[in-house]
Amino acid sequence: MMTTKRSFALSLLAATLLAGTAAAAEPATTGFAIVTRTEDGQPIPRSAGLPYAPKNLADRIVLTPGADPAREMAVAFRTDTAQAEAQAQLAVSVDGPTLEEKAKLVGGTSMPVDSSYGRALYHQIRFEGLTPDTAYSYRVKGAAGWSEWYQFRTAADEAKPFRFLYLGDIQNGILTYASRVIRQAFHANGDIRLVVHAGDLVGQRDDLDHDDEWGEWNQAGGYNYAIVPQVPATGNHEYVDNIKPDGTESRKLGPYWPAQFALPKNGVKPVEATTYYTDYQGVRFIVLDGTAAIDLGSMQAQTDWLDRTLAASKANWNVVLFHQPVFTCARPNDTAEIKAAWKPVFEARKVDLVLQGHDHCYSRLTGEAGREASAQARADGMIQGPVYLVSVTGSKMYKLNDRTPWQPDKVAEATELYQIVDVAPKTIKFRTFTASGKLYDGFDLTRTDKGNRLSEIAEPTLATRRCSGEVGPDGGVCVASGK
Repeated sequence: MMTTKRSFALSLLAATLLAGTAAAAEPATTGFAIVTRTEDGQPIPRSAGLPYAPKNLADRIVLTPGADPAREMAVAFRTDTAQAEAQAQLAVSVDGPTLEEKAKLVGGTSMPVDSSYGRALYHQIRFEGLTPDTAYSYRVKGAAGWSEWYQFRTAADEAKPFRFLYLGDIQNGILTYASRVIRQAFHANGDIRLVVHAGDLVGQRDDLDHDDEWGEWNQAGGYNYAIVPQVPATGNHEYVDNIKPDGTESRKLGPYWPAQFALPKNGVKPVEATTYYTDYQGVRFIVLDGTAAIDLGSMQAQTDWLDRTLAASKANWNVVLFHQPVFTCARPNDTAEIKAAWKPVFEARKVDLVLQGHDHCYSRLTGEAGREASAQARADGMIQGPVYLVSVTGSKMYKLNDRTPWQPDKVAEATELYQIVDVAPKTIKFRTFTASGKLYDGFDLTRTDKGNRLSEIAEPTLATRRCSGEVGPDGGVCVASGK
């Protein structure tokens, strides 16, 4: 289902056709009209102070892993058009201020993208042939000079304990609200080695200019996004509506996604830009595109690829990341297409964690029959199948549905959250925290010869957060809307 009104999309098409300078108003490489009006014809709101124009120094610097992040990393960044080439310096980190002495110059590709701020260049550079479990430093070039040095560590070549951060939809209130959650996560939890995003990183609709949204997303994460590899999945809001020549409505991947993220090129046609996997220290992270599967006809291709990629995995743990949840906590019905196609694969291939977003609430579900049946099954010695998580980081909230009182193990409403996941060869420790850093939920998974065992944590957690009528869980107004 399209989330932007058809009338708005048609008005955009008409405006583009009528404009005498329509071609000049579209990005050179993406063919997108620059949207400056809301559905109601009003100017789209801007970030205060118009701070996100491209400059002669690099910004929007985002590190991403290669398929083998022990040996491959990549960086994407933005400059104004004066910096025509993608350039970085890369060096094995040393302990004195002499990084430049042995740094090598690395080139890449550049992509022009037009926006309401004018034209910018997005550059992508791949760092290959790296040494496992080694600290590297890099900096990137703008026309006025080099950025600061950023330091990252490659993954180890074998299964080794590490920590990753899981974020649900950031999407709305990106800098105003979501930024404090992201920063709290990094401030309170040292040595985060990966960040996984369950889609809808931005809204890409009427509530903020699109370029401002991506500027706020980058500012919210700051230098952390440049030193910790980011593993993003697309949500429906990474897509924009597309009117075909016959007047029918479809979707099109927005112009910022392929520019902002230099992702592994190991996905499946026709969605190679948004499906991929990366193997990190004993975990295979598999990223799917639910929007393209549901709306653009790639469900079977993605399902077959998912099955092959899981079958070929030699990792201790398999984690699948995508946007639209199998089991919903806000919408009345589960995501039928995804549930029918992917859930059987998750179960047959013994996926450990399924990380999702989209519902703007929190849910941890360990058994479709409900929390009591799931707890009894564990008490009877049954092994644990996939654990399904839904979470939200930004300010947009939905009300919990009528299955949440009995089906998920724990839920939350009108609550911003982040998740810290500690992985070891035989254990996963999953902890959910509120925006202010309070422990909200958690469980441990232990690998055995027969399968996973799940145990609830002994640490005290907050009581379930729900609205009570019009009153929110913090005592103010309930900000969750019905879906």
